[in-house]
Amino acid sequence: MSIDSLASRARSFGRGFAVTAGAGAAAGMAAFGYGLWEKNQFVLREETLAILPPGRDPFRILHLSDIHFVPGQHKKADWLGSLAGLRPDLVVNTGDNLSHAKAVDPLLDALKPLLQFPGVFVPGSNDYFAPTPKNPASYLLGPSKAKPEPVALDWPRLRSGFGMSGWVDLTNRSQSLVLKGMRFDFSGVDDPHLNRERYAGWPRGTVSQDAKDHLKVAVIHAPYQRVLDHFTESGADLLLAGHTHGGQLCIPGYGALVANCDIPTWRAKGLHDWSSNGSTTPVNVSGGIGTSRFAPVRIACKPEAVLLTLTSPS
Repeated sequence: MSIDSLASRARSFGRGFAVTAGAGAAAGMAAFGYGLWEKNQFVLREETLAILPPGRDPFRILHLSDIHFVPGQHKKADWLGSLAGLRPDLVVNTGDNLSHAKAVDPLLDALKPLLQFPGVFVPGSNDYFAPTPKNPASYLLGPSKAKPEPVALDWPRLRSGFGMSGWVDLTNRSQSLVLKGMRFDFSGVDDPHLNRERYAGWPRGTVSQDAKDHLKVAVIHAPYQRVLDHFTESGADLLLAGHTHGGQLCIPGYGALVANCDIPTWRAKGLHDWSSNGSTTPVNVSGGIGTSRFAPVRIACKPEAVLLTLTSPS
């Protein structure tokens, strides 16, 4: 083959490679642009679960998780405030509220309409520590790791703001609340993603109290299997968790590629049963409301709050 022929083939190959690379880059930019748009397409997922004792009126839980608030997120703030129109009987916040050192005050302002309702909460790692810059695609590499020198966030002030409004801190503790005339026993843990969970058991009542209607609800941030196993085996009637972002970068028609913890990816969002050693408990994993400010995209996984209506069996 002549030198001219080789040169011609090389030029053709180069043009083909450039076209392919250009198309790939364009597709990547289009996907990123779509992800930026979808992260603000907030939705309410509604679920019904028949776990109340017979004869009880429906009880509505608004489950919030992974808000990852950043100052200036006005659309997110307005949507959060609008959820008060649902008039929930209880708000459950499963952590990762912050994504910026100056987010505490604007987040409390955004949640002010919801703080008028009874609530319980536990923290996530991004309530303690700020996120760090990263390639959004790194989310697909598996569970994230805590950084050796993280930047501390003002979790004590956020916790105080929740507490002064009447929300109950369940960080490695348990507490009973009477809501709509029925006793709810709550048990919560600190973030398992940081290996901080410590089990406080369930609130202890008298024999006569335990004979009356009551419901055991476990509240956690990251739904690691060891924690789900513990609460399921200890008799929880319901588990509420977040952390996964529903996969965040999903494939339409397939779902999550990662869960950022050790649960199966098909459990990264939704209401499912969890079984361990002969016991079974329903678990609601929220797909979350926000993202890290350094990975601000969602694909095929719209941000969500969850309205969970508990009913008596028909």
